[in-house]
Amino acid sequence: MSSCSSGSEEEDEGLDSYRKGGYHAVKIADSFAAGRYIAQKKLGWGEFSTVWLAYDTQSSKYVALKIQKSAPQFAQAALHEIDVLSAITNGDPSNTKFVGHLVDHFKHTGPNGQHSCMVLEFLGDNLLRLIKYNRYKGLAMNQVREICKCILIALDYLHRELKLIHTDLKLETFFCIRPLFPQKIRSGRERLQSFNSRRARGRTQVTE
Repeated sequence: MSSCSSGSEEEDEGLDSYRKGGYHAVKIADSFAAGRYIAQKKLGWGEFSTVWLAYDTQSSKYVALKIQKSAPQFAQAALHEIDVLSAITNGDPSNTKFVGHLVDHFKHTGPNGQHSCMVLEFLGDNLLRLIKYNRYKGLAMNQVREICKCILIALDYLHRELKLIHTDLKLETFFCIRPLFPQKIRSGRERLQSFNSRRARGRTQVTE
């Protein structure tokens, strides 16, 4: 549910936005949250943030670290996003709804200001990459059924229980967590990764 999701894979974000109020410049092995998270590689970027693969020294797991731009409007958007992601995560304690979970959030101060940071589960490849790996030949019917089942469970959870409507459904929004093609990728059961969604207040609300 994001304009940035895991970020663009095709273009670079450029250097112009690495300034006051903009992106935080990250280098490999930079640490965050008092040394808990160690940056490994950039996964992508969006209008509001960059997303990095990071190692969580506390859990000994890899995570996705989303670092928001520091200008006030981006900080405010991050607060709303954290609220929504927290609701999604807290409503799925058994982790059976096929939605990405928020692991942690904190603020990081750098040369360009104070940045809101979100730590999410690091999932596998998205469906677009899966299709590319398969040379655009399509998937077996049993795989399609499994993928559709997981997606519908996730959307039903967001819509009926949380009153959220996902309006940015695309291949890049769905991530896999076990192999469909073990020799090529770590993919399989789909999870809906959600970011800039709107949380309803007593009624169904549409995401941006």
